[in-house]
Amino acid sequence: MLTTRKSEDRGRADHGWLKSRHTFSFADYYDPKQMGFHTLRVINEDRVAGGMGFDTHPHHDMEIISYVISGSLEHQDSMGNKTVIRPDEVQVMSAGTGVKHSEYNHSKTQEAHFLQIWILPQSKGIDPHYAQRSFKEEFQKQKLVLVASKDARRGSNRIHQAADIYIGKLDPSDVIKVKMQPSHHGWIQLIKGALEVNGVRLDQGDGLAITQEELLTITASAASEFMFFDLQ
Repeated sequence: MLTTRKSEDRGRADHGWLKSRHTFSFADYYDPKQMGFHTLRVINEDRVAGGMGFDTHPHHDMEIISYVISGSLEHQDSMGNKTVIRPDEVQVMSAGTGVKHSEYNHSKTQEAHFLQIWILPQSKGIDPHYAQRSFKEEFQKQKLVLVASKDARRGSNRIHQAADIYIGKLDPSDVIKVKMQPSHHGWIQLIKGALEVNGVRLDQGDGLAITQEELLTITASAASEFMFFDLQ
């Protein structure tokens, strides 16, 4: 079964320096029918103006994944990490027992455009953990790249949940097939471009909830970039 979450139906926030679209209920946006999907709790698409950002704030018992689409994002946390996240890089922060961090646009002038995803962990109270790596080489060789997983296989970042997270980059007319276990749940978040998934069209910003499917046929009608979540 495939259920589309249209881009225009997402929650909105406009704080001037921050423009955000919320796939699921978040902050001042609340929809009891959109509280997450399986272990996915948050998919926020954020645009942060140059020189602006989020002051230090706490998190706990959440797997937080950030993917920069354009621009750059400066991260600093209570674990001692101070990094800059750029396109083709994926950051994972397991908040566990508690961590504080800040996120700022690294540029004073260019907008930072990124996705931030929250996934519920399998267990609470784990030690906080941080990982970040570039997948630029993998993107040049593969259409669909594993960027995070529970067992950190194939060089992916480790998360504390039975979930595989992929990023796909397709050229126009590319077709890929993805096998799924019928008991798993899936979600596709289209970052840019246009896709058809088992006959269902997705446009930029759309999401697609997937249940009880064994094979996904994904066709790009334009240059496309998306995230695919295989949730066990």
